Amino acid sequence: MSHATDRATEAFVAHRNLLFTVAYEMLGSAADAEDVLQETWLRWIKVDAEHVRDQRAYLIRITTRQALNRLRAVQRRKEAYVGPWLPEPLLTAPDVVEDVALAESVSMALMIVLETLSPTERVVFVLREAFGVSYDEIAAAVDKSPAAVHQIAHRARRHVDARRPRRAVSPSETRAALGAFQRAVEGRDLQGLLDVLAPDVVLVGDGGGVKQAALRPILGAENVARMFLGGLGKVRGTFTGEPTVVNGNPALLVRLDGEVDGVMAIRVEDAGITGLYYVRNPEKLARVGSETPLTLR
Repeated sequence: MSHATDRATEAFVAHRNLLFTVAYEMLGSAADAEDVLQETWLRWIKVDAEHVRDQRAYLIRITTRQALNRLRAVQRRKEAYVGPWLPEPLLTAPDVVEDVALAESVSMALMIVLETLSPTERVVFVLREAFGVSYDEIAAAVDKSPAAVHQIAHRARRHVDARRPRRAVSPSETRAALGAFQRAVEGRDLQGLLDVLAPDVVLVGDGGGVKQAALRPILGAENVARMFLGGLGKVRGTFTGEPTVVNGNPALLVRLDGEVDGVMAIRVEDAGITGLYYVRNPEKLARVGSETPLTLR
């Protein structure tokens, strides 16, 4: 029994970062992903691992089922959330930026698009598009036929493609836009902000009812620019922005008088910022102090 437990533990630990990434992409919450991993472990140790042909696939299947159950519960929780809900930002290693597939799959911009899918669509999309899981394996995880999963995947992909950037943006382009934005805000430069913001830019703030944030997205370059410059004039203290890597993409760790106030992530298209995502809810900032290892393999 001890030997079997040791083997099960070794397999779980070997795939833990993968399973966390799977659960996080499905849920958008590190705390919920950790709970899913705990539930996965409790089920895994009851399995006779010696007779499991593909332990990675089996563990992903358990994780998927637990994540799907939790995703439905999380959706009900979001309905009572104060203001817009944004994914929990994760501090990631700088080299994640160079892993194009991983950086894109965990980017704040894509995670926000995934919020518009149904729970089953999101799970199917993540497994198929990010992790390359076969339709048969996905079908077993979500209790659907392979044909049904194929249709769900097609529908979800079409939905996401209609809302994701038309062209992949390099990390250097994102850093350049982020730097121009930071300089304009710190210099109270209205024209500088208007130059870097796309005309149809959207600002989404997540304070969770704990920190002040707009209760609805703010639309349009002029409205966003004036909100930033007007808001800064009312703040007692000094804001500073520290370039960092969040969810595999360049971002800003924002501090107020030296204390972490939030994380600013952006979406860039055609050298202009089309999306600004500012997470201020303290409950979502637990993972910006140390790197979270993520992997698609």
